[in-house]
Amino acid sequence: MQRPFVILSFEGPDRYAQAGGLGVRVTGLAEALAAAGHATDLIFVGDPALAATESPQPGLTWRRWSQWISHYHPHGVYDGEEGKVADYARSVPRFVVDEIAGAARARGERVVVMAEEWHTASAIIAIDALLRERGWRDDATLLWNANNTFGFERIDWNALQRAATLTTVSKFMKHAMWSIGVNPLVIPNGIPEALVEDPPPKRDVRALREALGDRSPLLLKVGRFDPDKRWMQAVEATAVLKQWGFTPRLLVRGGIEPHGRDVFERAAALGLRVEDVRADHRDDPQAMLDAMSAAQGEVLNIASFLSARMLHTLYGTVDAVLANSGREPFGLVGLEVMASRGVAVTGATGEEYAEPFGNAVVVDTDDGRELATYLAALAADPRLAKRLRRNGRRTAERYSWPRVVEGLAFKIAAVDAEMRGFPSDQE
Repeated sequence: MQRPFVILSFEGPDRYAQAGGLGVRVTGLAEALAAAGHATDLIFVGDPALAATESPQPGLTWRRWSQWISHYHPHGVYDGEEGKVADYARSVPRFVVDEIAGAARARGERVVVMAEEWHTASAIIAIDALLRERGWRDDATLLWNANNTFGFERIDWNALQRAATLTTVSKFMKHAMWSIGVNPLVIPNGIPEALVEDPPPKRDVRALREALGDRSPLLLKVGRFDPDKRWMQAVEATAVLKQWGFTPRLLVRGGIEPHGRDVFERAAALGLRVEDVRADHRDDPQAMLDAMSAAQGEVLNIASFLSARMLHTLYGTVDAVLANSGREPFGLVGLEVMASRGVAVTGATGEEYAEPFGNAVVVDTDDGRELATYLAALAADPRLAKRLRRNGRRTAERYSWPRVVEGLAFKIAAVDAEMRGFPSDQE
């Protein structure tokens, strides 16, 4: 059954609005819902220089919110965060109820509002209150989703549970939320179907492999410089592999967090040569290839922008992508690696899709020697690597957004049934 959807999120599709995986998640979810025939509005804190509304595909509307505040805070979605949270909570609910829910009700349709993360908790509570005030609450399904535990201390959990059905992205997160007396539904993340169906071209993989040199194993790690991401384990494993006689090279694409300095100092202390790699022209893939070809270091810090195409090509080119977080709510990078025909190395928390040495390499500790042992086995057995790439792709297919949206429909049906309650004895 087709119905209108509204997604509430701070992050979104604009570069201005992407600081982590949330922007990727809501963009993919919104596109998949629209492709499935559901009229979908994505309301996010977007680039102040772009149009307030945009329709990137039939049935999908991007609504850039709080642009008047973002104009004074040009450094991304979380610049001026407190003012944006207040403005979003104050202005979004009335718009959603009056302009979207009201119109859907007039057409005899039931709207689904899905809110993401602590920034939208007050907004979904206010939407519930406004719907009840108008007598429309039975015409809407309200969901609030947690991708991680950030900001949990700022949420009025009693009010939020009265207002909406709570969801999360993994059993790991479900267990984390049990500790605060919340029992959410689990709706996993997804990845774009095109990423699974259209792997990086082989010619691009060959060119990138040549640029990276005759090193083994070639490793890649992408993410924020956060201790939870186990950056230290990555550089320590690289040093152990070198000690064991391998010629490893670790490519790094991190953020601006201060932990990055500690990571590179640790690499140097372990005898690894650290080198920055910059492309003169950020939109020219050949410039990045040339910069990599000229580099001599064992740890290459990619200090220039990487397009999504270049990143996915890297995933499919290197021997392993180290998504080895010690604490990961879901692990979207691991699935993207699998879809790109790469070998994912994950942690053992929220990455429920990862099967040790079945479709991925899974590390249980933060010991660099554990990781090095697995990487050495991978380098020594091409058949193992081939099997992991093949099985990883099959896993990624199961987590494509169209598949996730199909499962979401069943969860929403269960929520709607719960709202109707049990029949009385007389019925």
